[in-house]
Amino acid sequence: MKLYFSPGACSLASHIALHEAGMNFEAIKVEGRGQKTAGGEDYLRITAKGYVPALKLDDGSVLTEGTAILPYIGDLNPALGLAPAPGTMARYRMHEWLGYINSEVHKNFSPFFTPGTTDEQKAAAKANLSRRLGFIEAEMGTNSYLLGESFTVADAYLFTVLGWLGYVGMDLGQWPQLKAYHGRIAARPAVQAAMKAEGLIK
Repeated sequence: MKLYFSPGACSLASHIALHEAGMNFEAIKVEGRGQKTAGGEDYLRITAKGYVPALKLDDGSVLTEGTAILPYIGDLNPALGLAPAPGTMARYRMHEWLGYINSEVHKNFSPFFTPGTTDEQKAAAKANLSRRLGFIEAEMGTNSYLLGESFTVADAYLFTVLGWLGYVGMDLGQWPQLKAYHGRIAARPAVQAAMKAEGLIK
């Protein structure tokens, strides 16, 4: 398998999941705005979408969109529980969280990385993020992870987007449970491995 990623981007979640699952894979960095890989390959020939992540499978097919890639990776090693078993309520809860993180949290970071965004639009995005993160903290309660006491691929995604708060001038300390959650996940060996591979930590 080949994972196409950009350092610190949403593809970090898939990178973490692959390490958590113990998979053999090649991580390929995509440069700039998704035109070329670090090796000079035309990324648009991998996926016409032009953004990360993309997962090229051993049969040559390519899977895109983190919300599809993450459950796929989780299912590669079912014994680890990175994705709950299909047909269970826990499985649907995982998809519920993946959808929420994608549409309500990830999306609200977009104004900060889009040229021409006004200060008013950024302020509105921050307000939205504050409400969404407050909801997540309340829903988690005293649970260690989104689905209770077991780490899943949904946690890899939430961990990734929480890491962007500092870049937009927001302090995760406003949500003590989420701050502790972020620190707990950051200490996982697979997370450390993925972040080191992307040059995010030494």
